[in-house]
Amino acid sequence: MPARHLPVRPNLDQLRHQARDLLRAIRRGDPEALADLQEFHPRPTTPEMVKLADAQLVLARAYQAPSWPRLVQACDLVDAIWQDDVQMVRTLVTKHPALLHEPALVRESNWGPPMSYAANLGRDAIIHVLHGLGATDHLHAIERAALQGKVGTAHLLHELAGKPAVPEGALSGSAYTLNVAGTEFALGLGAKVADADGRRLAPVDVVLETDSRTPPAKHRILELYSEHGLALPDTPVMALHRGRIDLLEQHLRRDPDLLRRTYSQEEIYPPSMGCRDPLNATVGTPLGGTSLLHLCVDYDEMDILRWLLDRGMNPNLPARVGPSGFGGYTALFCTVVSQPNFWMNFNGSRPMAAPITELLLACGADPNVRASIWKQLHPGHGDSTRHEYRDVTALSWGRRFHAPIFVSQPAMQLIADAGGVE
Repeated sequence: MPARHLPVRPNLDQLRHQARDLLRAIRRGDPEALADLQEFHPRPTTPEMVKLADAQLVLARAYQAPSWPRLVQACDLVDAIWQDDVQMVRTLVTKHPALLHEPALVRESNWGPPMSYAANLGRDAIIHVLHGLGATDHLHAIERAALQGKVGTAHLLHELAGKPAVPEGALSGSAYTLNVAGTEFALGLGAKVADADGRRLAPVDVVLETDSRTPPAKHRILELYSEHGLALPDTPVMALHRGRIDLLEQHLRRDPDLLRRTYSQEEIYPPSMGCRDPLNATVGTPLGGTSLLHLCVDYDEMDILRWLLDRGMNPNLPARVGPSGFGGYTALFCTVVSQPNFWMNFNGSRPMAAPITELLLACGADPNVRASIWKQLHPGHGDSTRHEYRDVTALSWGRRFHAPIFVSQPAMQLIADAGGVE
């Protein structure tokens, strides 16, 4: 088995089941199980001699723990933190002092040692105990509390740490999760959005490229950066990112062709704001070479989308076609494959793209436009190979897409009902 990672809240009973399943697989001679035995067991042994304790050791090491008891300790400690069981946390760390400084999930992870882990959940009483026992990861814990919007916990940790200067990068975690409260906390402690020469320090790139989709929070964070002195580009795309219809109206007055324009990857994700990774930035239907309408779909900007359509924007405006023939897709394609769909599918809710699909179709979007699209997902989303989809409609784009979690079935049904074909 490849090296495994514990989930954020591991289940010890499930791990015990996994160990028993592994033992059975070893005894029946399963090739993968035997390979695991050879890779992770420290001593040569045979399937006939393997006991449950051996399978548990193999499994623990696959999870990057040195032993089964250490894996059990991790589960017990994490569960105690979730349960806000102060006494159990005290007992475990007092009995096993090394736990205080090791990652709560055994391996290095963003959740960090026990105090940082507790900060993610706002477990203030546990943080007081761990601080008293000698925990030292206060700065990381502050970052995690701010990222999760646990502002009271972040203030507590700042006090316990002796009110240190705000660390570099203090705005980044809240930028990724689009957490307004965490951003306000960091700015309140003195986090800078620009240096003395006006050079950008605020993580605008993270705000624009994050796979989170919470438009009001994104708008507010960008406005906070602006209010604290950061000069944001005066472009139509940045006005959309900021949710500023008033600025879009100014651009439209200056440029009557605004509603017919398409924008390059660099215009959508400006390098001057630190943007540089197109795979991180575009996780649904590709946005490079698209219009403001396409962007509205991917970023769930319903108000701006209505504003554009009310001013006569063509719902069938195609993306640019590049030299290799890829492009030509309309905003309707984005309603089928987009990041909002991912989060709605992940949470088991109705994809947010469906109302946008309804609006586009009602405004004359053609369900049978054909286009060619290539797509490469970021490795964090699994398959990161390049996939090509030539001469597809919005329906066949959704049917063939290699990561179904990004596909909105309600949008697909609406398009089919409107006469869409594959």
